[in-house]
Amino acid sequence: MNAEVGDHIPEWTLERVTAERMRTVAAIFRDPNPVHWDREFSERVGLAGHLVNQSPVNLGYVVNMLLAWAGPTSLRRLRVEFPAPVLDGDRVTAGGVVKSIRSEAGRRLAECEVWLDRQDGQRAVQGIAVLVLPEGG
Repeated sequence: MNAEVGDHIPEWTLERVTAERMRTVAAIFRDPNPVHWDREFSERVGLAGHLVNQSPVNLGYVVNMLLAWAGPTSLRRLRVEFPAPVLDGDRVTAGGVVKSIRSEAGRRLAECEVWLDRQDGQRAVQGIAVLVLPEGG
């Protein structure tokens, strides 16, 4: 991989976040927070009846992008924050840019700024990832 500083990581997009997936994840996580599955509750707390996607799932979209770009064993470190929620019906796109590349123990490490944006331009996830770049780059 011939990654260079300033290169953009190929985007990863989910066309539509669904309430069904949120309910399934809430059950798997044993997450009792009704904001993920109860529209009446979300109406009462000011979310206009929208359900909120779980933050670990939003992070997973960013990880999907990174692994598709650099390979399944590439991720070394990931630090993120969650400035805005992802709601049911949202279209989300993960993106990133290479900020620096360094050599360590014979490997090339890329530090990348990463994010997940909603279709309205709100940033739902932002952070920094460090990846080992595949051989040959």
